[in-house]
Amino acid sequence: MEEFFLYSAVILTAIIAVPAYRVIKGPTVFDRLVATNAIATKTIVLICLIGYLYGRIGMFIDITLAYAILGFIGSLTIAKYFTTTKVRFDD
Repeated sequence: MEEFFLYSAVILTAIIAVPAYRVIKGPTVFDRLVATNAIATKTIVLICLIGYLYGRIGMFIDITLAYAILGFIGSLTIAKYFTTTKVRFDD
């Protein structure tokens, strides 16, 4: 079972590369924001898998909760900035 979670963690790490490309090459800021949130979601699952592999899932759950809250607050802050500020997308 431990081997399954290890392989899942490796595959999940490879899957994180897909939205990372969108963060780097995204045509708009909103594409980059969505890709960053996708990376954060996958990272939360990856941290939980690592916690299981080390046998300290309780500690790693606390870390993922803090990471999720920070990501959510960051997304709200950026969304609030774009709704109150006129942003020009001339590239």
